[in-house]
Amino acid sequence: MDQIFGNISLLFEFPVVNIQILLDGIMIGALFAVAAYGLALVWGVMNVKNLAQGDFVITGGYVAWWLTQKGLPPLIGIPIAFVVLWGIGWVIYKLVITRVIGRDLFTSLLATFGLAIMMAQLLNLAFGSDTQSIKLDFATWRFFDDFVNVPVAKIIGALMATGLAIGVVIFMKTSRMGQAIRATSQDARAARVMGIDTEKVYAFTFSLNAAICGAAGAIIVMVWLIQPFYGITYSIRSFVIVTAAGLGNLPGVIAAGLGIGVMEQYGGHILGIQYQQAVAVLLLIIVLLIRLAQQRRVRQVLQ
Repeated sequence: MDQIFGNISLLFEFPVVNIQILLDGIMIGALFAVAAYGLALVWGVMNVKNLAQGDFVITGGYVAWWLTQKGLPPLIGIPIAFVVLWGIGWVIYKLVITRVIGRDLFTSLLATFGLAIMMAQLLNLAFGSDTQSIKLDFATWRFFDDFVNVPVAKIIGALMATGLAIGVVIFMKTSRMGQAIRATSQDARAARVMGIDTEKVYAFTFSLNAAICGAAGAIIVMVWLIQPFYGITYSIRSFVIVTAAGLGNLPGVIAAGLGIGVMEQYGGHILGIQYQQAVAVLLLIIVLLIRLAQQRRVRQVLQ
């Protein structure tokens, strides 16, 4: 406890430390928000709770890392990971997801949980259990007598995540498929009556989600570490963000993603880096308890 109180007092004695924590949290939270937006799409359109969300992210990271081992520039890995994960997502949809659409909650959870285990084991067999990252030869900006360090690689990663999010939003608002996805999410039966091929929409949505996660993973491996069994942590973060923000609420997803990124950084500073990921689990429990309390109030009012 003394160490915890000491870490808290440090935030007040040296306020500049808060700037470092906030910057790190925002840059990391932007990547969380991108992955969570894909989950919000699948959840809202297909009512499938995808526990393999984080494993798509890690797979995209390994695609980009493998390409750099073959001598390709790191940034090339982002569009290639997008395309590769699109194909993987389409195959998984045809083999697994089509069988759980319209089923109960636990069916989709169990199916995607098994999928997550299988993907993690395949990555472990293919690349080993060591952590990997792409080392970029970019400078680190230093401010306030070296109390605040801002790696240029993290800035580039945050900007690329922002660009990816903007591109997806523009696609959803301007393209015919994007409009079909939004219509299906509101009422799938009415969409079918209006001539929309909902099966095609479902396949496209799940593939798009996998592709978004792949691109996010390709960015993450340039600023962070990946390992075959790290997927569950990104899945939990995505669930926290979507549960807190609500389905279809993109501004809420962005705000929740940045918020969890900042809170994880503060948790790591106060409690210790070994408890940083536990903060995400705690946040998920708190959000679920709040949602349950809200549902009870609504039921009481209706009664």
